[in-house]
Amino acid sequence: MSDSTTSIADLREIVRSFVDDREWEKFHAPKNVSMALAIEAAELMEHFQWISVEESRSFTEDEEKLAAIGEELADVFCYSLALANTLGIDVSETLRKKMKKNEQKYPVERYRGVFE
Repeated sequence: MSDSTTSIADLREIVRSFVDDREWEKFHAPKNVSMALAIEAAELMEHFQWISVEESRSFTEDEEKLAAIGEELADVFCYSLALANTLGIDVSETLRKKMKKNEQKYPVERYRGVFE
């Protein structure tokens, strides 16, 4: 399975099933899941703390480091999907709407190659 053959619904079901099998729904209040998400995001950031931009880009050449970063990214994504499951948020629809807002806020003509 890969990104090109797996739907968001499939991934949401994997997370939902994991949570259901352990009867963890009672712990998955939005407050708790959002806090867990923030903690996992911080653990992801730790891999990049105190290094240069160039060093961070070189991680693609280090399979062990890339695997560790991938695990933290997976944790962030799992908690994001768990939060979507808990709140009933349609991730695809919400992301599309947000990108439309971003397109209006950051028009290509003004922001291509520029970060203000």
